[in-house]
Amino acid sequence: MSRNRALLTATAASAALLALTGCGSSGESGGAGDELGLVSGDKLIVATEGTYRPFSYHDESDELVGYDVEVAEAVAENLGLEIEFQETQWDAIFTGLDAGRFDTIANQVTITPEREEDYVFSTPYTVSTGVLVVAADNDDITSFADLDGKTSAQSLTSNWNDLAKESGATVEAVEGWAQAVALLEQGRVDATINDSLTYLDYANTEDASGIKVAAETDEESQSAFVVTPERQALATAIDGALDDLRADGTLAELGEKYFGEDVSE
Repeated sequence: MSRNRALLTATAASAALLALTGCGSSGESGGAGDELGLVSGDKLIVATEGTYRPFSYHDESDELVGYDVEVAEAVAENLGLEIEFQETQWDAIFTGLDAGRFDTIANQVTITPEREEDYVFSTPYTVSTGVLVVAADNDDITSFADLDGKTSAQSLTSNWNDLAKESGATVEAVEGWAQAVALLEQGRVDATINDSLTYLDYANTEDASGIKVAAETDEESQSAFVVTPERQALATAIDGALDDLRADGTLAELGEKYFGEDVSE
């Protein structure tokens, strides 16, 4: 039994003993949910988009699946809690968290200084970098500096678009990763920049023999569960659960399942 499950079980047992001996007041559940300040009893309510493959999406049988979904499920199980997902559009997800509609978000929420001013983050469960992807037979581009004077396929709303321009590339506008790879494999562009997780997902599910990673950024992007400040106890409990899941290999196994390698650190 993990230390988190043991702690929460002990908490619930102590509360039950107090109730039986008349030390608890009526109407108080005294369960783990109360200790963690959960919205609904001993149920962990988690917001996620449900449209963000491979992190949170619906499979062929319409079941909600994905890396973030399974990490959240493993955390809830470790804590001895039920779990309920509330599928929420990204532009409304933080508003719902602020309004107390759910306890946390599991949707590749990147830790940023701006967000840390208003929210509490768990330890990261996903760590990624930016990668420069070129055709498999391209040996001319081995660094971001080599993009100077080359053409890079980028979504204009992505931060990777800015990096391509800063590196001196001429940008070919695309709608997303799939179109960028198609242009790259057709030889119509020299490169594309994206998140390493996007590349790993593609390599894990498609034939990636026509492309390769030429370079990656030094700066890492870290994603974690996020809660409002009054739920610090929940963030601490999630940290403990993630420690357990990292130690017992669960996070590594989920990374292998969805990306072909451990992406948790």
